[in-house]
Amino acid sequence: MIDLNEVGAFPELALHGMFTARFGIYLSGIQASDNFEVVARVIHTIDQFDPNVPAASFSLEWQAGSALDLWTATILLAPAAGSHLGEIGEHLYRYELWWTPPHGTRQCVCPWIVDPFAREAEMGRMSAFTLDPSPVPFPWTDDDHKTPELDDLVVYELQVGEFNNTFDGVVDRLTYLASLGVNCIELMPVTSMHLDFDWGYGPLHYFAPSARFGGSAGLKRLVDAAHARGIAVILDVVYEHVDGMFAYSFVYGSLAATAEAPNPPNPMMDGWNIYGFGPKPDFTVPFTLDYFLNVNRQWLDEYHVDGFRYDEVTDLYVPPMDVGYRTLVQQTYLHSLTLTRFQGVGGYSRIVQCAEALDKAQTVLTQSYTNAAWQNGLLYLAEAVASGDDPQDSYAHQLDPSFMGFPMTTTAIDSEGNPLQMPVAPFQYIDSHDHSQLIVFASPGSDPGDPIPEGDRSRFYKLQPHAIALYTLQGIPMLWQGQEFADNSALPDNGLDRVHLERVTHWEYYYDGYGATLVGLYRRLGSLRRTIRALRSRASYYYYQQSLQGTQVLIYSRHAVASGVNPESWALVLLNFSGAGEAVSAPFPVAGTWREMLDDTLRSTPLEVLPATDGAMIELQVPSNYGQIWVKTA
Repeated sequence: MIDLNEVGAFPELALHGMFTARFGIYLSGIQASDNFEVVARVIHTIDQFDPNVPAASFSLEWQAGSALDLWTATILLAPAAGSHLGEIGEHLYRYELWWTPPHGTRQCVCPWIVDPFAREAEMGRMSAFTLDPSPVPFPWTDDDHKTPELDDLVVYELQVGEFNNTFDGVVDRLTYLASLGVNCIELMPVTSMHLDFDWGYGPLHYFAPSARFGGSAGLKRLVDAAHARGIAVILDVVYEHVDGMFAYSFVYGSLAATAEAPNPPNPMMDGWNIYGFGPKPDFTVPFTLDYFLNVNRQWLDEYHVDGFRYDEVTDLYVPPMDVGYRTLVQQTYLHSLTLTRFQGVGGYSRIVQCAEALDKAQTVLTQSYTNAAWQNGLLYLAEAVASGDDPQDSYAHQLDPSFMGFPMTTTAIDSEGNPLQMPVAPFQYIDSHDHSQLIVFASPGSDPGDPIPEGDRSRFYKLQPHAIALYTLQGIPMLWQGQEFADNSALPDNGLDRVHLERVTHWEYYYDGYGATLVGLYRRLGSLRRTIRALRSRASYYYYQQSLQGTQVLIYSRHAVASGVNPESWALVLLNFSGAGEAVSAPFPVAGTWREMLDDTLRSTPLEVLPATDGAMIELQVPSNYGQIWVKTA
């Protein structure tokens, strides 16, 4: 199948200080014997806007007998008068497809083919490669990095440009992210080459990080720096639809529109996404699976990423496409077993493979090697409560994935091929890129359907019980950029503005009274999640008989059994969504000394209770729009 060593662009220093470049592209069914020609157009970046310097043209040769119809050529990039071709620096390239009909005139069928295997790309629709006489491999320093266990993850979703402009800008915020307890960054798509702002969900260069964000070197610097802080990096990848200029859509569509031209079957695409997002890859075709498996392997091997968030799996998980998706994540998992950062005591790979399968999350987790899933359950409940609805039992139930029908494990194998049970868990969140930020719903008079309603940040306190729930629930907590200091951007319900409205993170909010107060809470919660085993456990109990008894207070416990050198761990959580302080009678699961830890670092003396028997009821005062986290200390 696909051999990445023969496709793409490969520059090399040749004799007499000149460079060659070897080009290769698969164009299944497109053969020289049918009077096709493939031409590479190459130009130095310096010359791209000079009208006196045309791009140089070089013909590729069809390799007869190639199973995938490889077109390739090794080209001497000889200097040319008035041009910078062949000089050190970045060069841009694209391909053209020509056809000569029998007894007809040669014609350009497809004037702009973006290399689907390009390892570098300039902004826009240009593939790229760099001439360097002494290229140096990236100096990775992350040999000791281990991807965190699934239950230990606290994820922060961000869009690089909105968050802090570039990959290096994200590096500048790693200390800040770690202070929130974050140990995994989920990057929204980094392969879109669009010059206008977009979320990146129209990928064109699957093997090349965006030049606008800092290109391949910038992404490697980010991953290496994150790993040095114990922070994993996962990529939001889009395999369910592509940009309209993607080669395996554009080329074959151009052929179909050319009168009398041969019309070979498309090796990869099958119509359009049902929502019009773009052409749709066919996951029943072996080439499609092989292509995206090679994409995954590159990100894992060359960029050291820790996993993937697969976009639009809901649309992929329909027969027979679901078999293709399952094969992709299984083969990716098997490849990850060979990489030391994913190896742990459980024998399974720690790679994060998260599916956006909003209404099929339980099914996907049960039936595939997917070990995490996006689902909007908590987000919808938080939006409703923030909008003024009273909390219901359903809010507490959502904090317990097993109660909601989510599996705890799925079947996988270890590196020896032995079957085992691998832990799985849903991502849980109160904010995401797909929605207006939660404070918009907490703002009276705001209409979330208004294109730019902006939330009233003075009501930041309405977000506090939701934040406490997020850090004390079962599953994987995920934050969306800026929620921790009450960023108040909104998002239209529909239309292109959803993906083209840039919501730059308002870092100035971090410094004002609203933001500083909320960030302080998130930092205390992050510390507690990191240090209290009970808060990362898979056991909880909702005290439904004591909750919502004339109040808006939910009460639940979290429990981790003793394990190895780790003692038993208990926590009791109370969430008050009311605008008034509430007096409640709370059951403490076991006797002992319990300390309120949420505000412990803010007190001069500890706040403790000493239930004398298991299940003892103790009267507590829970502050308005806030909560408490009681931890058994002795």
